[in-house]
Amino acid sequence: MNKKVVVLGEVSEGSLRNVSFETIAAAKAVAGDGEIVAVLVGESVKSFADEMIHYGADRVITVEHENLKNYTSDGYTQALSHVIESENPEGLIFAHTALGKDLAPRLASKLETGLISDVTEIEQQGEDVLFTRPIYSGKAFEKKTIKDGTIFATIRPNNIEPLEKDETLTGEIISSDVEIKDLRTIIKDIIRNTTDGVDLSEAKVIIAGGRGVKSQEGFEPLHELADVLGGAVGASRGACDAEYCDYALQIGQTGKVVTPDLYIACGISGAIQHLAGMSNSKTIVAINKDPEANIFNVADYGIVGDLFEVVPLLTEEFKKLKVGV
Repeated sequence: MNKKVVVLGEVSEGSLRNVSFETIAAAKAVAGDGEIVAVLVGESVKSFADEMIHYGADRVITVEHENLKNYTSDGYTQALSHVIESENPEGLIFAHTALGKDLAPRLASKLETGLISDVTEIEQQGEDVLFTRPIYSGKAFEKKTIKDGTIFATIRPNNIEPLEKDETLTGEIISSDVEIKDLRTIIKDIIRNTTDGVDLSEAKVIIAGGRGVKSQEGFEPLHELADVLGGAVGASRGACDAEYCDYALQIGQTGKVVTPDLYIACGISGAIQHLAGMSNSKTIVAINKDPEANIFNVADYGIVGDLFEVVPLLTEEFKKLKVGV
């Protein structure tokens, strides 16, 4: 059965987040030969509509309003509820981001439908769509399907490959007028305490530091390596608790869950809470002076040594590869 599926595109720092294109690919797996309707919500988002179409959306609906300049659950719920009511889709796919994790359960409750969160794989099995998601802090996986009602799922970034971009694709772009009112929360200003760089949740390469970095200055070699590889810097909770870095960099059960192509753990022991946030990375490299460190149990490659000696050596070697020496 072909289905109409609505996806939500996310705009951040003046551009579409890559996970927006991943939601389109995920929706294709759910819709079959049905229609993919992308929704963009914000104060000025119409300029991003063509890009959603180039990545596979059949139509794009934009909801623009001055009260949608910054995300609030009230405002976005009003905008999405209006679109869902008018489109009456069989499926909804959002990203499992901070925004999606807040908005999706609220909408699911409003629609009185179920929600499958943090999906890492989608496959067709006969007439059913199977969603795979991690459980027990990533130590096991479960497969779920929705037999009745609206299919609603959030997908984990960096797990579903976007469709190939095709700039010849065209589609209808519709502006939807929605009155956004009676907001209980109004954001006056946003103060960011993280440095500019690659978004940690979408980074293909992550260099993460633990207590073994010993200080704020100890993160400098990690930043240098991340710059060379075009990656992001993350941290264990231990490093954050020790005030070596901001909690915005925390990876783990109580931090961000990441699945990069390459994860280099530097001076991280491998507590189960940290492994819950990164153990599904495609390739894991561990650097630690303790050969018995738990991080080596999940690593694809292990280096027993001082990170302050190993990381600069890696940085120099990668620099040589980049310049073709």
